Amino acid sequence: MRIFSGSVFEEQIGYARAVVSGDHVYVSGTTGFDYATMTIPDGVVEQAQQAIDNIAAALAEAGCELSDVVRVRYLLPAREDFEPCWPVLRQAFGEIRPAATMMVCGLADPRMRIEIEVDARVSPPR
Repeated sequence: MRIFSGSVFEEQIGYARAVVSGDHVYVSGTTGFDYATMTIPDGVVEQAQQAIDNIAAALAEAGCELSDVVRVRYLLPAREDFEPCWPVLRQAFGEIRPAATMMVCGLADPRMRIEIEVDARVSPPR
């Protein structure tokens, strides 16, 4: 199953926001764009929160939630932008403690200040 957010990037580049394979959910690198308006806030903290919201929406469509995340990757062009995001990231992942990596790298659009990618497992019905 493939999940699409409506981002123009998905169509232009040729990828899905998330792919469900068995009980695994792979969410593509997700930025702080509001896909309804294709706008992005200037601040890295606001972008981090929007990226988390976008990820949560994709996970919900896949039948899971942030608590099902087992792996997260943070990609930032500026190392110093990471620490200001910690409260937002801790709120999203602090209780579940997924494996995590932070990398400093260039992103596709200069307005993007953080990109977040996650892997999750669909929990069995409770």
